[in-house]
Amino acid sequence: MSIPSLSTATAALSAEHDSGNTVAALAQSLGATLLEDAYGLQAEFAPLGTEQIQTGFMSLLTDLGLIGVSGDDAAAFLHTQLTNDVEHLETSEGRWYGYCSPKGRMLGSFLGFKQPEGRIFLICSSTQLEPVRRRLSMFVLRAKAKLQDLSSEKVLIGIGGQQAGESLHGLGLNVPGPMQTAHAPGLDCVSLPAVTIAGKPCPRWLLVVDAAQAELLWHSLSERLEPASSTTWRWTDVLSAIPRIVPSTAEQFVPQMLNFELVGGVNFKKGCYPGQEIVARSQYLGKLKRRMFLAHAEGGQPEPGSDVLPANGGEPCGQIVLAAPSPEGGVDLLFESQTAALQSGTPTASGIDLILRELPYPIPA
Repeated sequence: MSIPSLSTATAALSAEHDSGNTVAALAQSLGATLLEDAYGLQAEFAPLGTEQIQTGFMSLLTDLGLIGVSGDDAAAFLHTQLTNDVEHLETSEGRWYGYCSPKGRMLGSFLGFKQPEGRIFLICSSTQLEPVRRRLSMFVLRAKAKLQDLSSEKVLIGIGGQQAGESLHGLGLNVPGPMQTAHAPGLDCVSLPAVTIAGKPCPRWLLVVDAAQAELLWHSLSERLEPASSTTWRWTDVLSAIPRIVPSTAEQFVPQMLNFELVGGVNFKKGCYPGQEIVARSQYLGKLKRRMFLAHAEGGQPEPGSDVLPANGGEPCGQIVLAAPSPEGGVDLLFESQTAALQSGTPTASGIDLILRELPYPIPA
């Protein structure tokens, strides 16, 4: 079926939409509890177990935001600013992008795709959206490109599990494969890498829907999928080992420190962009001495940007990148570290041991 049309209940939220509180108003309407953490606003529902997540879940992504880039020069402009190819981005694919300072340090990380009409969408941390949008806008100059915060016009919903693909069929979408896109009126869908949960692959898709249609879309999805907290979606992001830049980690990492080139976030053949020489030098001159790792900890959630210490103590060897509570207890997290420091034993964060887990992709020797 097609996406449901605007309902009376959704129309009643128009005042909140107009004031910029779109996702908060929607979350409250859907019965979520709103909380704040270091990653932004969180929409919390009743906890789900791993079997429920594997069957099918949906999350309101209140801690992510959306930048829309339009104009005749939108692709050409972004191509000169971001770490990956934008000029040859097809409407059928999604790509990871980084935005770096002149020193090659990441200011933001994005999931990007192009709508059929040519507008480019960049999905990023809601807490980092406005600083990045303002900085990019400073360099537009005479280019015909406009960058807008679309977070009050669009709602981001993550879906995953074995029944999620059937839900997409129910919305009239062909189910796209990994890093592919599908489009319908008022709805865009990007397929993300599957993650392994309880030993089984769990497919995931990110939906971008018109705010006016989001509540009815949610209720339509609820026929097959269970509501899950935004922190549950962030947990699956941790398992995918894709970094997310937030204010406390901005300007801390060259892309390779976060394995960004290993997930296709850096194109070394494209033209120049801020920090390009340093990123290229890091790639081709000598062995990379810092990487991002996946770990589990039996304790509270460490803050992004907080220190990671080597097993023998002493000076910090790295930083926390992304963390989320695990449905099975404790917390799963991504951290960046000197590779040599991990050879001496189990590192710690906030006094808690970080038990290394296998990444979903190999790190070259």
